Amino acid sequence: MDKYNRYSKFRKEVYSMLGKAKDSTFELMDSIMTTRNAYCLADFSLSPFFTRKWHSVYEAIQDNCPNHNKLMKRYLEEIPELDYVLLAIDHTPWEMADAKTMKDRGYQHCAKAKNATVLGQGYSTMAWLPPSGGSWALPLRHERISSFESPISKAIWQLKQVCPRLKSPKLVVLDCEYGNGAFVDKVATISASFLMRIRSNCCLYRGPCAYSGKGRPRKHGEQFKINDPSSHSKPNQSVEINDPKLGLIRVSRWQNLHFRNASNRKLSLIKVEGLKLKKTGTQHRPLWLVWVGFEFLPLEQVWPQYAIRFGIEHWYRFSFATSPLDNSPLCHTWAM
Repeated sequence: MDKYNRYSKFRKEVYSMLGKAKDSTFELMDSIMTTRNAYCLADFSLSPFFTRKWHSVYEAIQDNCPNHNKLMKRYLEEIPELDYVLLAIDHTPWEMADAKTMKDRGYQHCAKAKNATVLGQGYSTMAWLPPSGGSWALPLRHERISSFESPISKAIWQLKQVCPRLKSPKLVVLDCEYGNGAFVDKVATISASFLMRIRSNCCLYRGPCAYSGKGRPRKHGEQFKINDPSSHSKPNQSVEINDPKLGLIRVSRWQNLHFRNASNRKLSLIKVEGLKLKKTGTQHRPLWLVWVGFEFLPLEQVWPQYAIRFGIEHWYRFSFATSPLDNSPLCHTWAM
């Protein structure tokens, strides 16, 4: 099947899953993807792909409620057969400072904000990333995080919806918001490997010493403080690779470590440090990653795979820049 027929088949099958107001909703989707900038929802009605009047934009969103599970299963069919599937999960806040009557509005963490928080709603997105990298991602789940949930609980729910439907090995890449013992302990029953960034003030633990025969057996050994080089031991493995953007980098790995509140979940700590100095003559800050689960990639391929994670950031940037949908209460029925 050539690309055109495959694309045409995909559109027809997605159209059949939209429920009510299919025609206006489908035209609205084409309008959103082809409109560079829109300042209000009615701007989408000006697109040549939207053949209806401006009020049909609002009616399409209000009347249509897509079946998320059916769409997710159809999207999964577009993932080709690979040695492993690379997935990414991220949490983003949608600021709504002026929407005082917005349902379930609350404080959301935002690193770019003045006080690291904004008023609005949080969303969790799970996407498939192609192995070639770039700025492209296929969102599989995109849902609002209610005030009764957390980014971690929503991410785990999304993993349970997607992972059982994928036969290939799965590698999930995540930011430092998920790099903690609480997340690692809760994903113990999920069949996937996880590669996540951790903060520089994190403290890990080595395995305990042999049981002395007195008292309760120890769960933790010596500390491994990320920001204290004196607590670091010699890495189990270290390689140097040439990155096309960063130049020469060194990747080191320490094995058999764990978080304090997830002592039964062994992990590998990975340090990525650029050897090329900055223009100011100083070194780049190292990036710290942890791998939890079956390690099926050689060490030299770990960093390139994590770098592909930023493709989901490009998807967020596209959704913010091209669409004012986050300002419309009607649109949140699409992500609940």
